[in-house]
Amino acid sequence: MTSPASAVVVIGECVADIVRTDGAPDRVHPGGSPANLAYGLARLGRPAVLLTELGPDANGRLVRTHLESAGVEVRAAEVARTPSALVRLDGQGRAQYTFDIGWTLPPTDLSEAPAAIHLGSIGAVTEPGAASVLALVRRWRGRTQVSYDPNVRPALMGERAEAVRRVERCVALSDLVKASDEDLGWLYPGEPVEAVAERWLTLGPAVVAVTLGAEGAVALTAEGRRERVAAVPVPVADTVGAGDSFMAAFLHARACGADLADCLNRAVTAAAVTVSRPGANPPSAAELADALGRLADADAVSSRTRPCDSATGTPR
Repeated sequence: MTSPASAVVVIGECVADIVRTDGAPDRVHPGGSPANLAYGLARLGRPAVLLTELGPDANGRLVRTHLESAGVEVRAAEVARTPSALVRLDGQGRAQYTFDIGWTLPPTDLSEAPAAIHLGSIGAVTEPGAASVLALVRRWRGRTQVSYDPNVRPALMGERAEAVRRVERCVALSDLVKASDEDLGWLYPGEPVEAVAERWLTLGPAVVAVTLGAEGAVALTAEGRRERVAAVPVPVADTVGAGDSFMAAFLHARACGADLADCLNRAVTAAAVTVSRPGANPPSAAELADALGRLADADAVSSRTRPCDSATGTPR
C-alpha cells in the first residue's frame, strides 16, 4: 500500500466514458477528471492514491484495471453502479458530456499528511459526497499543498450563482488552481479570464493557471507574476482528458522544483500529446521527455534560421 506521505492523494469521481462519433461504434474509455489526473501523475512517475467510488460491474473493473496499470492505488467505496458519461465528439474532436452519476463518498480520512491533495470536478461540488471531500481537505489544509480543478460540467452544476459559490469555496481552500477558459466563461459570462484569475488569487491560492485551448495557457501568482505560453500545434484526435493531463504535468513539474514558465511548458506539451491520440491517454515520463526534446530541437533550428535584425543582430 502506498504511504500517503509520499503520494498525491486525489479525491473525486471515476467515470466510464462512452465515446460516440457519427459512423463509428461506441468506445468505452476509463475517465473522470480526478481519475484521469491520478493516472497522469502515475504515468509521470509521481505516486498517486485515488479516493473514489466504483460499482461492482464491468465498467468498475475496467476503470480499476486501467488506473492500477499505471500504479495508482485505488481506494474505492462501493456504489450500486459505476458512473458513466456519454461523450459526443464534434468534427474538431471537442467533447460534449451527458452524465449518469451520483457522488456519495462517505466520511474518510488519512493516517498521515500526504505529499499533496488534489480535488476536482464533480466530486468537489456535488452533495452529499462533497461534504466528505471538503472535510478531509480542511483537516489537512496548511500541512500539505492543495490543488483544485473545477472542470465545470454545466449539466450537473445547477443554478449558476450557487455553482459559483461552491467553486469559490474550493478555490479558497487551495494553493494552486487550474481552470479552462470554458470553465470561467460559464461561471462568469463576459469577464476576461485574467480578471477572474486575479480575483481568485485574492481568495487564497498562490497560483491560478488558465488553459486557453489553441491559444496555450496563462498563469498568475499572488506575488504578481504572469507567465503565458503558446499551445503546441498537433493534429487533434479528440480533446478528452487534455485539461487533466495539463494539470498532472503542472503538478509534477512544480513538485520537482520547476519554475512557473517551465511548469506551463511541460503542461501544454503533455496536453498536446494527449489530444494527439484518442481518449484520456496522457504521456508517460519518457513520452513527455521525448516531446519536450523534439520541441527544444525545433526551437534551436528555428533560432538558427530566423533572420536577424540588421541593427541589433538579434533574431526577429
